[in-house]
Amino acid sequence: MHYGHELEFGTFITPTNDPPQAPVRLAELSEAAGYDLVTFQDHPYQPRFHDTQTLLTWVAARTGRIRLAANVANVPLRPPAVLARSAASIDLLSEGRFELALGAGGFWDAIEAMGGRRLTPGQAVDALSEAIDVIRGVWDQGERARFQLDGDYYRIDGAKRGPAPAHNIPIWIGALKPRMLRLIGRKGDGWLPSLAYLQPGDLARANTTIDEAAAAAGRDPREIRRLLNVGGHFSAGGRGGMLDGPAEQWVEQLLPLVLDDGVGTFILASDDPGTIRHFAAEVAPGLREAVARELGTSGSGASDATAPTSLVGAAPSRSTTVRAKRRDGIDYDALPAPLAARAVEPGDAGYARVKSTYLRGGAPGLVLQPTTAAEVADAVRFAGRHPEVPFGVRSGGHGISGRSTNDGGIVVDLSRMHGMTVLDEASRLVRIEAGARWKDVAAFLAPHGWALSSGDYGGVGVGGLATAGGIGYLAREHGLTIDHLRAAELVLADGSIVRADATEHPELFWAVRGAGANFGIVTAFEFEVDEVGVVGFAQLAFDASDRAGFLEAWGRWVVESPRDVTSFLIMGGVRPGQPPVANVMTMIDSDDPDTVLERLQPLADAAPLIGQDVRLTTYDAVMANAGDESHGAEGEPTSRSGLIGPVTPEFARDAARYLDEGASYFFQLRAVGGAVHDVPADATAFAHRASEFSVVAFGSSAMRTSERWDELIAPHTEGAYLSFETTQGDATVAAAFPSATLARLRALKAAVDPGNLFRDNANIAPAAG
Repeated sequence: MHYGHELEFGTFITPTNDPPQAPVRLAELSEAAGYDLVTFQDHPYQPRFHDTQTLLTWVAARTGRIRLAANVANVPLRPPAVLARSAASIDLLSEGRFELALGAGGFWDAIEAMGGRRLTPGQAVDALSEAIDVIRGVWDQGERARFQLDGDYYRIDGAKRGPAPAHNIPIWIGALKPRMLRLIGRKGDGWLPSLAYLQPGDLARANTTIDEAAAAAGRDPREIRRLLNVGGHFSAGGRGGMLDGPAEQWVEQLLPLVLDDGVGTFILASDDPGTIRHFAAEVAPGLREAVARELGTSGSGASDATAPTSLVGAAPSRSTTVRAKRRDGIDYDALPAPLAARAVEPGDAGYARVKSTYLRGGAPGLVLQPTTAAEVADAVRFAGRHPEVPFGVRSGGHGISGRSTNDGGIVVDLSRMHGMTVLDEASRLVRIEAGARWKDVAAFLAPHGWALSSGDYGGVGVGGLATAGGIGYLAREHGLTIDHLRAAELVLADGSIVRADATEHPELFWAVRGAGANFGIVTAFEFEVDEVGVVGFAQLAFDASDRAGFLEAWGRWVVESPRDVTSFLIMGGVRPGQPPVANVMTMIDSDDPDTVLERLQPLADAAPLIGQDVRLTTYDAVMANAGDESHGAEGEPTSRSGLIGPVTPEFARDAARYLDEGASYFFQLRAVGGAVHDVPADATAFAHRASEFSVVAFGSSAMRTSERWDELIAPHTEGAYLSFETTQGDATVAAAFPSATLARLRALKAAVDPGNLFRDNANIAPAAG
């Protein structure tokens, strides 16, 4: 029986510690020779052997492609909860290259919880079964319940789960007895025996036992990879024995093990460099060619009369357990192969790291992670075949609106598309892919003495901000991020890839600058960046007991300052027993200390200064304010957004009341005047060019954030900035775009996305007809 697995090859190396680097060098040789896997036996009681888990970590650091595993881990001497965390850590550090192979071993009496007793074969099976449950339970970060297991051999009472590994680590089991084989059928992902211990017919009989147990457990037997440790000698003439002769003989003798016994992975047991090279150079490619020839041109044999009758279809890419967590309405099996290889499903190991965003908890049914524009196009076409399923697009996942995740839908995650290139040094033209983060962009531009105004947090992804506007620390001097956009590469709703600039698709280029999320997925941007060297950056904290007075004074200072000053203000809610604090972050584009202090001095008298940090620094240093950890929010964010002119006494009064009533825990104003005014209102879809400040408030439903906003703040606004707005509907869209702009956008939407595929945002509906 052939189980549809792609043929793979590995090595089985003795973990000798004399000399210490010997097994490491053989692992490096295995990778260089093209093997898929390198394994080491696990005998921690041997004084001349390395500790295998430690060795695996070292080998992972010394290699870059090859996968690695113990062959097999001695479960009685490896507490499963500890082994699970060790395996997950190696897998994360090696970027998904660790596999876990387990063996029952012969040292169960070493476990104190068992009273030092030896186990019968049946008890050993039960103990290994419980160990597998412990390992998978530790890995399952998607399960929020306390991890408890009241077993006969292992007891877990509220252990913390995690870390989750980088990929779905398969659990292979090395065993021969029928009870163990049935355990493999129920719970294993692979069977790993050694040919030296098998008699003719053993493989077929064991496969039958495994397959029957799998079917009884509701599993597809094809999920279980069949691996085999093999060893032998290469000789010119050969002595006629098994694997004792030239490479051609090896191929001839291994071929039936693939076609008839379903072996998908052969692991060569040898510490001889010559044997390792010889097998890789002649046996592996020869066997692959022979298998392909015997399977016939159809690959699966389903429509080829010459193919073996025992051949089944391709092995499923995920286990029954993972597939059981799939969401309704998504045709997972229709995913194109490149996307499927990197897709993350609810049952996958890495799901907890991609399901949520910065402020919004999510539970999408499928997260796609393309690496090219062509793969993004495939993802869009796939989403288009699921019109009833929510569809989100994500660059960095920081978006305040939280619309880049959903419940049960499809998410296209661009985080793997983060390339950056200088296109033209003289004109400072750069190409930035949409999945890059702004801290990385700033670091990329800094050596050239360049910068691009881009918000205030380095962890934000390029794609979302650069299609909405981009209100950053250089806005008053250099305008919005979109004002530097010279071209964009987009994938439209029909899956076509287009370039939009001033001459090619100019209407689309206009719309992308301010309303891009509604018209396609931008995969790459071309920006003309600015020359920015050393800057002054001030972080000042004021006693804002007079909230209204400080707001008005700060607003007046910003408007009256030269354009080289851009300032943001943050105020929080009421703090019992403590005065309100206003935090002011200000960037001054000057490397002269006297100029920096001169610009800040008029603000000094606005209120008592209770904290200060003023320094000369660089733009990239300011933007390096974010870590690399994944987002793990829960619940729904609440934020409101508006654009205003100068800070009037009336606005300051109502804003102070809004905060004093506890309607917001984070209230921010950002300067958007100066150079932002220089761009005509109809030049981009971001049309509210006369505004002086962006206002945003975060809160929760319990704080009446939105209700009080509508009563106290909204009457002062002249527009909205969609990146900071969580409310949806026609009123929100109308606030963001003046009527003429909105009519133009709706007409374009009807032309490029008439089915409204890109709808899970502040949606611009296609014009009727």
